[in-house]
Amino acid sequence: MNTQLYIKDIQALFDDVQRSQIFEDQKMMTDAVPLFSIADINEKYEREKAAAGFDLKAFVLEHFDFLGAKISIQREHHLPIGEHIEKLWDELTRTSYEEKGTLLKLPKPYVVPGGRFNEFFYWDSYFIMLGLQVSGRIEMMKNIVENCSYLIQNVGFVPNASRTHFLSRSQPPYFSLMLELLVETTGDENLYREYHDTLEKEYHFWMNGEDELDNDTQSKRVLKTINGDILNRYYDAENTPRPESYLIDIEDHENASGEEFYRNIRSGCESGWDFSSRWFSDGETIQTIETLNIAQVDVNCLLWHLEKTLATSSGLQNLKEKENYFSERAAKRRKVIDIYFWDKESKTYKDYHIKKHKNTASEHIAALYPLFLGLANEEQAKAVSEIIAEKFLYKGGLVTTTKKSGQQWDLPNAWAPYQWLGFISMKNYGFTQLADEIKNNWCSNVERVYNNTGKLMEKYNALDNEAIAGGGEYPNQDGFGWTNGVYLKLKQ
Repeated sequence: MNTQLYIKDIQALFDDVQRSQIFEDQKMMTDAVPLFSIADINEKYEREKAAAGFDLKAFVLEHFDFLGAKISIQREHHLPIGEHIEKLWDELTRTSYEEKGTLLKLPKPYVVPGGRFNEFFYWDSYFIMLGLQVSGRIEMMKNIVENCSYLIQNVGFVPNASRTHFLSRSQPPYFSLMLELLVETTGDENLYREYHDTLEKEYHFWMNGEDELDNDTQSKRVLKTINGDILNRYYDAENTPRPESYLIDIEDHENASGEEFYRNIRSGCESGWDFSSRWFSDGETIQTIETLNIAQVDVNCLLWHLEKTLATSSGLQNLKEKENYFSERAAKRRKVIDIYFWDKESKTYKDYHIKKHKNTASEHIAALYPLFLGLANEEQAKAVSEIIAEKFLYKGGLVTTTKKSGQQWDLPNAWAPYQWLGFISMKNYGFTQLADEIKNNWCSNVERVYNNTGKLMEKYNALDNEAIAGGGEYPNQDGFGWTNGVYLKLKQ
């Protein structure tokens, strides 16, 4: 029996399950594995649901398997944090050699984030790789790169995570950085040759629609500004509630402005920042989300890195024409990053509003990307470093925005990826003391929480060293892939 599941194939049942809230977490039903053919389940449901005394939860539990819905971490009391992480690599390792429910098939083992996240996540995996490098787990680093390549070759891109309901969006394009990290670890430059086609295919996914654009128009992930420059944005192909947060989206939609509310929500998910005041036109409420109206500094910097990597991989194969093409694209993008994302007034990098033709108001930590990748000049880097020290660095690490909205990608939360970006950004430009402060503040926060709870968290409260981080659509998760990776790498 083919057990692959697309949510749309059980839409009526799925809708009823999610609206009735028979599970505390809406992700439960998206991860369910059908025990019988979809046609049989649907037919039986239609036949039985109107009967007196019909029990929806009992029906679902009888027809679906929920094994492995949540990862429980095995603990030995007071294991030193480094030893605990070493054990976690094995506990968080999964395989998916065949399609099962919504889970996509992957050729190699992989490391999952933990908690409710029991699948392969795209940008998380880069930060997991940092820790695998420290642990000497080179084979697993190669697996991650190979799984991403498999997805790009077979799906056309790396989905947000390895499930069928994520096939409408990706996540921040980190594949070229993963490859660079693997080359740095193994010393094998041949990897650039080996994955050249994969790099190119991912690039075409992000640039798809570019050729049809007139000035001041957008198509999918690419847009042309009023002056005719090409920029990118986050985007999702679907404009429907997210299956994994179905009821939340439906309820938020009731008071939302704009026809593309669901697509704006989903596009925010492609950024990895789900959610933040960064995407809200009023800076406060999710009902005003307008991700699609924003060209983001992070995705443009990451695509510059992809272009630069493609120039390298082309050069290694003596593909002169391609090498020139990608070098030119990278040089052009470097210029437009400066033109559209550097805000002269506030002396930092900000996103660019496509409709208003100016920078957005939100102050956020993605301003680090041009420093992380060496795109900022000395003067810009100094200005950003001062803002980071003054507005973003707290005793528990770097926060993501200066706004307290109740969303999880806002104040007071500190997330692992940006501690690494902050540390490297400051190191790149010689702000060593600030780099060390970022590292020490966050690492000591991680250690404090670990000593108190025995857990490694998805995110941390940077302001209150007594509190656990919160906000967002689900409780703070324990595991946790990117925290483990960044912690090990910073301690090294």
